[in-house]
This record gives sequence, structure tokens and C-alpha cells, in this order.
Amino acid sequence: MKRLKRYFVTGLVVLLPIVLSVFILVKVFSFCDNVLGRFLNSYFRETLGFYIPGLGLILSLSIILVTGFSASHFLGKKLFPYFESLFLKIPLLNRIYPTLKQIVLFVLRQEEFGFQKAVLVEYPSKGIWSLGFVTNQAFAEIDSKINDKLLCVFIPSTPGPLTGYAVFLPQREVIFLDISVQDALKIIISGGIFKP
Repeated sequence: MKRLKRYFVTGLVVLLPIVLSVFILVKVFSFCDNVLGRFLNSYFRETLGFYIPGLGLILSLSIILVTGFSASHFLGKKLFPYFESLFLKIPLLNRIYPTLKQIVLFVLRQEEFGFQKAVLVEYPSKGIWSLGFVTNQAFAEIDSKINDKLLCVFIPSTPGPLTGYAVFLPQREVIFLDISVQDALKIIISGGIFKP
């Protein structure tokens, strides 16, 4: 009976991530395809007698690429901030939009947050080690006040690494890790389950 239970658990460990990954992929595909594809495919079905599966997904990806291209060039750099400022004047949306933008930036572009290196620090007390990220160094004003070279280390919360603590620690007390920022974030988000 013990062996049967072990086989069952092993089967779950192997199959569950695969099944969930495929399920999420199918749901994302279906959602993206339905956003634009529903309208276009109903038009094609009525006028041409057929529809194109995946058309909504292709159009969604195209819109994302065109928007990214436009926002990266001169005209987009002037227009998008203007439209964003108008968008932020709408009640309720001005509370939701900035938070969602920060989350998307955090997930997709960690380098913009200045995460230079993954580190281990003794925090919140001696003997308790926390995973963090060096965000800055060379604080002349602070260093001169305490006569030591400090690093600013951001210690995120688990599982949502958008919040946490910024602590200033002497460089000698910071242990630099040989793992990427992305892998360290995966460790934090997974609550320590992920092993790089």
C-alpha cells in the first residue's frame, strides 16, 4: 500500500505541472483569441462561410508589437505619456492603473528596478538569512556619516515580491550569490520550493 501511495504521489508530481501548464496555455490562447477573434471570425463566418482559428491571438500579438514599436520611437514617446496622463485623471482607474503598471514592469523588466545582484543577508536578526537584491551602492552622504561602505539591499516578501524592505548594510556583511536575479525571484515567489 505504501508503494502504491508513493507511485501515486510521484505520478502527481510528474503530471500535475505538465497538465496545469497546458491548461494555462490553452486558457491564455483562448482568451487572447476571443478578445479580437470573436468579432472578426463572426464577420468571416457570415460573409465568407469560414473562420480562422488563432486570428485573435495573431492580431493581439500584432497590436502589442505595433504598440511597443510606436512607444519606443519619438512620436510614441511624446504621445503615450500624454494619453497616460489623461487616463490617470479618470477616477478609480487612477488607483488601479499605476499598480498594475508597476506589477507588469516588475515581472517583465526586472533590470529597470535596478536589481544588480542576488545576495544573502542576516535579516531581520542574526542567524536568520534572507534572500535579497543589491539595488544601489555608493551612498556618499550615508557612508560618510557612519564611516562605512553600505549597500542598499531590497528584501522582497514572499510570494509577491513587489513589497518588502530596503535595508542599508555594510558590504562586508552581504554575501553575493552565484545565481541570476530571475532565479532568485523564482525562489522568493515559490516560497523556497524552486531550486535553480
